[in-house]
Amino acid sequence: MLIFHIAEPDDWQQARADGAYTTSTRGRTLAEEGFLHCSRFEQVATVLNFVYADVAGPLSLLVVDTEKLDSPLQLDEVPDAGDVYPHIYGPLNVSAVVDELPLSRNTSGVWQLPPMPTT
Repeated sequence: MLIFHIAEPDDWQQARADGAYTTSTRGRTLAEEGFLHCSRFEQVATVLNFVYADVAGPLSLLVVDTEKLDSPLQLDEVPDAGDVYPHIYGPLNVSAVVDELPLSRNTSGVWQLPPMPTT
């Protein structure tokens, strides 16, 4: 199964150097949050336009193959969202990231998704 994580370029660059990614979500680490926030593809736009609406800089969409994870994956209900989201309970090993897709905004300033990966 593929899941997705929105990453800031500096965080992902550091993870590639370290071999593991530990940023949970915008401004929060794995140590602070206890898990890494991820999404199914159909949830990414909602997260982008809610959590990252005011981010001016570039973002990347990490494509994670759950079969390659070293840390446990859990599907957790998020009450405020009324949906179930995938969470990684530990560092994300960079070898589980099968693609990195650039994210951009449309002319109205709304984050746009790339085509759904099939990797």
